[in-house]
Amino acid sequence: MKTNSEEATTRKTKSATKRTVRGKTASEKSTTTIVGIKKEYFKTRHICRVTFRLPKTATTDAKSVCIVGDFNNWNIHADPMKRLKNGDYTIKLDLEPGKEYQYRYFIDESRWENDWNADKYVRSLYGDSDNSVVMI
Repeated sequence: MKTNSEEATTRKTKSATKRTVRGKTASEKSTTTIVGIKKEYFKTRHICRVTFRLPKTATTDAKSVCIVGDFNNWNIHADPMKRLKNGDYTIKLDLEPGKEYQYRYFIDESRWENDWNADKYVRSLYGDSDNSVVMI
């Protein structure tokens, strides 16, 4: 026969097992959010899921926005962003941790915009502009 403390330990173990089976445990990922950029680090996978969000005020009634950068070889069509009901644009990308990625937003295939909430900015090798940088 189990004592009360043994029964409590068994219940806690079963409860923890259920939480693990249903989804990710709290220790499996950690999240860092900067306004406009959300970073989710997964401990069980070597990725960081980054959510980029460009506010409506930066798009001025845009029809399309793509994120373009090191992570997609600066391909202007590779990663179109989704327009939200409030007019913001967003996209989630899985990136390798331990790196810095330069990027910019390409609006209506005619205008470049930096991320107002980037981790930092660096001088572009082309032209007289800066690139946004996200540090993972």
